[in-house]
Amino acid sequence: MSRAVILGTGSCLPERVLTNFDLEKLVDTSDEWITTRTGIQQRRISSKGEETSKLASVAAQNALKMAGCTAEEIDLIIVGTMTSEMTMPSCACLVQKEIGAMNAFAVDLSAACSGFLYALDMAEKYILNDPDMKILVIGAETLSTRVNWQDRNTCVLFGDGAGACVLAGNDQGRGMLSSRLFSDGRLWELLSMECAPSMNHELRKEDHLGSYIKMVGRDVFKYAVRAMEDAIDKVLKKEGVTIEQVSLLIPHQANIRILRSLSERLGISLEKIYINIHKYGNTSAASIPIAIDEANREGRLQQGDLLLLCAFGGGFTWGASLLKW
Repeated sequence: MSRAVILGTGSCLPERVLTNFDLEKLVDTSDEWITTRTGIQQRRISSKGEETSKLASVAAQNALKMAGCTAEEIDLIIVGTMTSEMTMPSCACLVQKEIGAMNAFAVDLSAACSGFLYALDMAEKYILNDPDMKILVIGAETLSTRVNWQDRNTCVLFGDGAGACVLAGNDQGRGMLSSRLFSDGRLWELLSMECAPSMNHELRKEDHLGSYIKMVGRDVFKYAVRAMEDAIDKVLKKEGVTIEQVSLLIPHQANIRILRSLSERLGISLEKIYINIHKYGNTSAASIPIAIDEANREGRLQQGDLLLLCAFGGGFTWGASLLKW
């Protein structure tokens, strides 16, 4: 049976580093407060020429290079994002143009922080139908464009970046094993981001506060830990795998306290959880592919390893994926 296997990984982070000490000058906060509550010490913030599609394109090119694949060989580009610099065309179409993947069709997928997992699952389904396909799956965000820089509870959390993977069919037992994806739109008000004000006055909200992220952090924390634990349990049981057999867990990098709680509930040591939130903050859909690329280039991923991914985001959306490297 042919499975969807990752041939190459890549990432791209903006050059500008915004530290907690820098944020002390912008809002009423401190390095100690941010680090203790979130685990974040710094994050990357885009400058001119580092729009979402540009970060995504560089990450894609790095993944293609590792995969030994040309852009012309790509059949499909899926970009998980909620912060593309344009509503139309899609970020994926802009990436297609930028890298020259003119034989591909391209589409964006919006599932907040779960966007990369949703896109990965979508790519797997295409490859199961046609194992000869080569697919670029990208998570890319410029969250600096969608935070309220006067809100100290949210502006300290988010950063910009992009990660990418090239997928293709493989019949040697490697690749995607199982995914479980979920959503609950009833809870949307706990973590949301409005679009720009409507140009139709009949549909314009009188209380529109701005197109930035709004979050009830305490409630999101409780839901996130339980939801990711449940998704992971379902994926492992489906494949008859125990948490002890997992070589590395790469979760969405949202908050160090969430990751520690998840570690305790799963009974897995922090050493088996890949953590880079201290360097980049929460990069939403980009966090998992950035972490995969870093772990890959650091030699943390060896052929045959069981790799577990999980995410939770606005919507609510969440899920987990298991793959054999």
